[in-house]
Amino acid sequence: MMFLFRLLASLPLPLLHGLGIVLGWLIYWAPGRHAARMRNNLVDSGVCAPGRDCRRLLRQAIGESGKGIVELATVWLRPHDQVVKLVRGTTGWDAIDAARAAGKGVILLSPHIGCFEIISLYCASRHPFTAMYKPPRQPALDALMLAGRQRGQATLVPTDMSGVRALLTALKRGEAIGVLPDQVASSGDGVWAPFFGRPAFTPTLVASLQRKTGAAAFFVAAERLGRGRGFHLHVFPLDGLLPEDKVAAATRINQSVEAIVRRFPAQYLWSYNRYKRPGGAPPPEGEAAA
Repeated sequence: MMFLFRLLASLPLPLLHGLGIVLGWLIYWAPGRHAARMRNNLVDSGVCAPGRDCRRLLRQAIGESGKGIVELATVWLRPHDQVVKLVRGTTGWDAIDAARAAGKGVILLSPHIGCFEIISLYCASRHPFTAMYKPPRQPALDALMLAGRQRGQATLVPTDMSGVRALLTALKRGEAIGVLPDQVASSGDGVWAPFFGRPAFTPTLVASLQRKTGAAAFFVAAERLGRGRGFHLHVFPLDGLLPEDKVAAATRINQSVEAIVRRFPAQYLWSYNRYKRPGGAPPPEGEAAA
């Protein structure tokens, strides 16, 4: 695996993205639930008109999903300074720098859009950055991910209470932390909230951390530029504090993610099983328990 990733990392990004398009289609045609989930999530979201519009967007999303896999070799294995230079520009990042300069902690919310892996490395080139990390089952992949993500001023912490305490401490120090706002929450840290009209088990951690620290929260999307030119980071401030009510806070986060997805629909990870029910979680309201 390491040999393959190092080989891919040595390729120019335009060529790598070309290979990614091919890979995206191979995965889409492979047996399994991937293709059906991708189609259903895209159509059910309502971001495209049924028929030709959705078919065109689906084709684009298939290619973008493959790019997202192969570009990990570049993001994780190239020298940190070279990776940071792949960010060709930013929109709104000044607000993050201003919050840090004012002594506020910063919560970066990075949906599964474009090259979301590069956001933490870019931030860690400018500020201390902490994020949770759940090791994969394969030791080789674990070593690769750790080496790729924990660079610059980045620190990874466990996905348990010690990790939560580390995030809280980082915010109180006026540092930055990163959270994936559209991942499926664990059974003990989530509530059901609508996401594109369907109940999705949504994390409540962000609202809790923000209320305890007064941190500023920003959504960041890493747009993948065409023809392998690199990436552009778009920053969207979350105005004010999230509501104390957990469902209201989760709903507001999901609405913000929806708005960003509508801006970059082809680059959202539609194959992600966003609507699954984790073990131990209650059923959505109105749905009978299993």
